[in-house]
Amino acid sequence: MNRSLQKLAVVTLLMFLILAGYLGYIQVIKGEELFFHPQNPRLARLESERMRGVITDRQGKILARTVKEKEGLRREYPLGEAAAQVIGYASNRFGSSGLEAAYAGELLGIKGWARFKNLAAQLAGRQPRGADLSLTLDADLQDLAYRLLAGRRGAIVALDPRTGAVLALASSPSFNPNNLAGEMARIAARPGGSPLLNRAIQGVYPPGSTLKPVTAAAALGANTAVAGGKFVCPGFLEVNGRRLHCPHPHGTVDFSQAMMYSCNVTFAKMALEVGGENFVRTAESFGFNQEIPLELPVLPGRLPPSSKLNANELAEIAIGQGEVTTTPLHMALIAAAIANDGLMMRPFIVESVKAFNGRVIWQVKPRVWRVTTGAEVAKIIRRAMEAVVARGTGQAAELPGVRVAGKTGSAQNPQGKAHAWFIGFAPVEAPRAAVAVIIENGGAGGEVAAPLAREVLAKAIGVVD
Repeated sequence: MNRSLQKLAVVTLLMFLILAGYLGYIQVIKGEELFFHPQNPRLARLESERMRGVITDRQGKILARTVKEKEGLRREYPLGEAAAQVIGYASNRFGSSGLEAAYAGELLGIKGWARFKNLAAQLAGRQPRGADLSLTLDADLQDLAYRLLAGRRGAIVALDPRTGAVLALASSPSFNPNNLAGEMARIAARPGGSPLLNRAIQGVYPPGSTLKPVTAAAALGANTAVAGGKFVCPGFLEVNGRRLHCPHPHGTVDFSQAMMYSCNVTFAKMALEVGGENFVRTAESFGFNQEIPLELPVLPGRLPPSSKLNANELAEIAIGQGEVTTTPLHMALIAAAIANDGLMMRPFIVESVKAFNGRVIWQVKPRVWRVTTGAEVAKIIRRAMEAVVARGTGQAAELPGVRVAGKTGSAQNPQGKAHAWFIGFAPVEAPRAAVAVIIENGGAGGEVAAPLAREVLAKAIGVVD
């Protein structure tokens, strides 16, 4: 009998410890995450009684604010559709998204010491208020980028290559966060187009020829003499019995001309020469197969490990086709890294968090995220990308009196017409803005995406055409 009681006591103790451990995990480890979950009813109740902080752009222009009405508090978004996916929304009925969700604790004043200060304010009969967010976004540039997309499916990203600051993060189609009930009903009735999807960070696409600067970095990293070499393009490349085609037989070309004319044969040869292991290592240094750090969730760029790449697959990936996908933000980071002597800065959207009295609670410190390649290699690629815009497939991105570098892409996809890509930066001698543009099923990147990049770069660096 005593032995049975001992066994029962041990089992009961174990169950108690397991339950206590689980409750501790929920409270201590997962507590904050669960509290700030957009669907938490306690958070929804706070929304109805708290003044959320103001969200402003880099110049202080308001992107989100709370206004008082007879019915209660309402969130207002002056940019409307243009910044809907990145700013997001905060609603008692529909929860929250974007930065409104990611920084709910700060904006509602329930994180850190602000929680106790607001509790004291509430007890004193004053209106509790959250902290303000100051973003790196440029409201005018964001609005321009969205208008340039003109309702087409696609995205435009602009960055400061020197710091990683996100200047614009536009996605289309979009929705009006000022009329959520109506918009959600419209989306439910006509679900096509995925307007709630932030294509800039969650849309994954084959990068097409915009990946060729990465291929060039792999080849130059192995042997800088590649920059002075000559390549023969008969219009196709035979790889283990299969043919990889070029749009045109380019004949004999040098490195810059291969980039200018986007010669598939040359870049496939480069990748085959350096081998799968070196190629994948270089691609991963540019952020492929890595989690991209940002305040909002970003789908990572993906390509297979070298152990699973045969020669044909390597040749395809080298020109941005096959089993390689990525996001517009990632491609903008790649352009920015080449502009910045091979240093890829950690991207960020929130520049600072400030108390309602203006006191800075937290401010970002720009820092390097990845060393992608050497400065000399980056310089060689910059010159070739400048030739793309000056004399090659990217001439539609030219700006008067400004040296612009870029790379066009037309990424094949099985669902229809090719996606139109362009990545680039300006001015070449001292880059202040890097950009990535994609138009789904747009066709030729040089004809469709490059003109949009031109307008964004002009606005970002202050060029009056």
